[in-house]
Amino acid sequence: MQHEITKPQRLLDSNGNIAEPGFAKRLLWQYSRDDIKAPKIRIKEWDYYYIGNQDYALCLTLSDAGFVSCLSVSHLEFGKNPVQTNDSELGFFPLGKLNLPATSEVGDVRAKVGTLDMNFENDGTKRRLSGTYKNYCNTKKTLTFDITLTEIPEESMVIATPFDKDKHFYYNQKINCMRADGFFEFDGRRYEFNRENGSLATLDWGRGVWTYDNTWYWGSGQMVLEDGNIFGFNIGYGFGNTSAASENMLFYNGKSHKLEDITFNIPMENGTYKYMEPWTFTSSDGRFEMTFKPIIDRQAPVDLKLICMIPHQVFGLISGTAILDNGTKIEVKDKLVFAERVHNKW
Repeated sequence: MQHEITKPQRLLDSNGNIAEPGFAKRLLWQYSRDDIKAPKIRIKEWDYYYIGNQDYALCLTLSDAGFVSCLSVSHLEFGKNPVQTNDSELGFFPLGKLNLPATSEVGDVRAKVGTLDMNFENDGTKRRLSGTYKNYCNTKKTLTFDITLTEIPEESMVIATPFDKDKHFYYNQKINCMRADGFFEFDGRRYEFNRENGSLATLDWGRGVWTYDNTWYWGSGQMVLEDGNIFGFNIGYGFGNTSAASENMLFYNGKSHKLEDITFNIPMENGTYKYMEPWTFTSSDGRFEMTFKPIIDRQAPVDLKLICMIPHQVFGLISGTAILDNGTKIEVKDKLVFAERVHNKW
């Protein structure tokens, strides 16, 4: 069952539960922290941007998990000698003080934690992401970025998902395939994002009250096809009770195409995931059949036993076929995407 929401409505009912679970192609549900009935320390809010092309990428996170805030930057290179650097700054008990916007459509946020100063500006037409990270990765060197996102697609993936626990929910939008122009600079090298090198950006915008122990799967891709058309996808599960709708969706030239269930087939040996061996993705409706060759397993684990965040965000090359709502078959060959398995106790 894929229940689509087509009219604006409030996200939560008077008990703090999702009034009407499902998916939408625009941000139709109206979110407010004032409607949440759970304690403030349980509220999770984040903006995560991925900006990349076939050669390199930048990941930017600004999050408020109630008991801790996290600002992070990751720099990735996918060539013959892959590179990944990750660094983050933690603050304690922000409890909404970061003032993350209640909508992804407009609103600015500026945050500074430790030596990382981050600005996300959104006037409703374009988004500017800028900031500086002094002493990035303890190098005594500064990473700087200034990137503008335009050509925001008309449709995106939006989902309102309950958990099987009262007052718990997840509200999420994934905007794929935004055009990216700008740069990041570190250690004497400047990395350019522009139309000529096929640079695109994805926003993962999340708001909700999560249960304590969660394992989720998420995959995302965006690319310029050989014929010049823009294609992307969002796949995943483990984000709550998805009986009303999955978050699996294709994107083609700004339009969304809904998928049924997707399975991440990650190699395993003796009970241990082998993240750097080839994966496959299979679909219940036959519309997303892909192979995935890993290049980088981005890990930035925090394990304090009672609280843990253990991500495996794997970047690699995907090949295979996807089928749009009208039956058009999209052929993909060795395009850079990412997929992850994350275990959190939070």
